[in-house]
Amino acid sequence: MKVKVFANFREICQAKSVEVPMDSGNRVIDILEALIQMYPALDEEIFTPERTFKPFVHVFLNGRNVIHAEGLQTRVLEDDQFALFPPVAGG
Repeated sequence: MKVKVFANFREICQAKSVEVPMDSGNRVIDILEALIQMYPALDEEIFTPERTFKPFVHVFLNGRNVIHAEGLQTRVLEDDQFALFPPVAGG
């Protein structure tokens, strides 16, 4: 699965997108855990200690925020567009 990453997530991954294997599951949480195995520094950027999203971290599937679906349990298909956005500040 191709995961697009933005802002400081791009810096951590050293790429605009990353191929993540779906062999460990087909939910948002599974994709994120696989991505974290590849880039461990993402863990503290994405999740709280309780394994929920940190404030203002967003995952979009096909342009729709997963918080409006089933959150981390949202099912993912191989051809879905998966985008991971960090908190963004500015003015």
